[in-house]
Amino acid sequence: MKFSVIFEAQLADPTVEREHQVIHDGVEQAVLAEEMGFDRVWAVEHHSLKWYAHMSAPEIFLTWVAARTSTIRIGHGVVCMPFNFNHPARVAERAAMLDLLSGGRLDLGAGRGGTEQETSLCGVDKERTTQEVEEALRIIGKAWEKEEFEHHGELLDIGPHPILPRPKQTPHPPLFLACSRTETLTQAAELGIGALVMGFAGPESIAGMRQAYDAAVADRTGDRFVSGVVNDHFSVLCPTIVLDDRETARQVGIRGQRFFAQSIGHWYGGAGLPDEAVVEGTDEAAEMRRAAEQVVARLHEQDIPVRPTSTATFNADHAYGTADDAIAYVERLRDAGADEIMCLIQMGTVPQAACLETLRQWGEKVIPYFRAQEAGPS
Repeated sequence: MKFSVIFEAQLADPTVEREHQVIHDGVEQAVLAEEMGFDRVWAVEHHSLKWYAHMSAPEIFLTWVAARTSTIRIGHGVVCMPFNFNHPARVAERAAMLDLLSGGRLDLGAGRGGTEQETSLCGVDKERTTQEVEEALRIIGKAWEKEEFEHHGELLDIGPHPILPRPKQTPHPPLFLACSRTETLTQAAELGIGALVMGFAGPESIAGMRQAYDAAVADRTGDRFVSGVVNDHFSVLCPTIVLDDRETARQVGIRGQRFFAQSIGHWYGGAGLPDEAVVEGTDEAAEMRRAAEQVVARLHEQDIPVRPTSTATFNADHAYGTADDAIAYVERLRDAGADEIMCLIQMGTVPQAACLETLRQWGEKVIPYFRAQEAGPS
């Protein structure tokens, strides 16, 4: 099993100074993650999502991280692939350059970036995002098969051109797709690419998603593969804060997740601005429940169907607590079918000290526990 960290660059107080600091903090965390034995770092791509994600140029962030590290893998989790965000040929060129400079450490995930806030910034056609993402993956998957790349698709027509430079990994860096629904899991399996499962619903939901992914893998014919190399890796999100004091860790983690949930609700569901207030002695779990109830009420008011995923981001059953608590939670994710534990630590209200201590606790206690299990008896 692999262990990774994902960066959103969230901040509850988005002043210029704080925004600059949170980006530098992310680099510090990524460097420490390598020292602590993590396998990979992921960075999202979002645009104009104030509070929720200030990581608008992950290719630059990841290049800086690659230059500061030597072994940890560098992951786009994900590139917004609709053409007005990023032309597929440019994604291929940038990916190859970073893969080359990092010594073949790049992983390349794809996503839609489908909020109204983001698509309106770059003139993206929301009705075409799914189709454009798939066509982009087909272009990247075939970009270096021959000296001259050529593509004649439903949306793009590209005459013979070399895509330069060529990546270190052949035929290309491993490909992934952001997945939060059965439909995208099925799509990833049929395309022959890995799944980045970004949901908060917990191990029981992960087990169901793994079953859906495996079923699609078993049923696929290969006619939709985007590459000659198949990647069936299944990576799952794991919100976590680990400290010596269990209650402090839970309070910090759940408060951070509440900010995450409210900020994503603002941009994806038309909810109000995140509540950044800190009330001494607040029962954070109770506040999470109240926030979830407010989301349901708003969805009803706007006549939007309330699905089981509507309040999944408010589920507080995650790896918050001591290292033993985190180990127990990761065991549940492993049993649910996770190939990779993707730690979400940097949430908008979580202080840098808690992020760094969480990485240390994972590196000193959690990851070694599972490495020892995999190694077996000495």
